[in-house]
Parts: sequence; structure tokens; C-alpha cells
Amino acid sequence: QVQLVESGGGLVQAGGSLRLSCAASGRTASGRTFSSYAMGWFRQAPGKEREFVAAISWSGGTTYYADSVKGRFTISRDNAKNTVYLQMNNLKPEDTAVYSCAGGGNIATKAFLYDYWGQGTQVTVPS
Repeated sequence: QVQLVESGGGLVQAGGSLRLSCAASGRTASGRTFSSYAMGWFRQAPGKEREFVAAISWSGGTTYYADSVKGRFTISRDNAKNTVYLQMNNLKPEDTAVYSCAGGGNIATKAFLYDYWGQGTQVTVPS
């Protein structure tokens, strides 16, 4: 069974930076491991729907970003460490949310296309 565990969240002032990590372990029922998954980051603020943040292909060669974070956030992965990262710079109060990582067969911006999810980590940027 695949497990995803996020870390790195916290409270940061506007304009600050955080780096989120998502560590993967286990295999899918078909035997696939982290290095063959596409990975995504999503976030959900209180009272709002979950929204796409960023995604990266299994090789790291393709990345997607939501318009709201483009130029400020960077997604990357280290397949040797089974970890995907989200570097968040110039944080704004509207970035406050629970951030979750997700794994799936193909890079995508839609949450329903991901098969595995972490529990999430809170990011708070006070206004």
C-alpha cells in the first residue's frame, strides 16, 4: 500500500518562504513505486473547495502550476529519496490552507485523477 506523508508546514509572515515535503513509501497493487508516479500538490482553505496547486511528472521533466502560484512556487522531486517538494516563496495570506500531496499514474490538475493522498500539512500566512 502506498503512503504519503507531508511535512514542512507552519506559520510564516507574508513575503516569507516555506518548503513542503511529501515522503512516499510502499507500492501500488500492481507493484509500481514512487519513481513511476506523477505527483501533485493541492490545497484546501476553510470553507473553500480543494484546489490544484502544482504537479510534476514521474521524471520531473514536466510541471504544471496554478496561475495563482506561478512564479512563486516550485515543485520538484528526488526519486532517490522518494520525496516530492513544494518550495513556496513570497507567501500571501490567500495561500493559507491545508496542503496535501497526491500520487497518480499521469500528471494532472484534477484531484480525481490521483489515486493516493497524504493527510495534509497546514500552512498559515497571517494577514
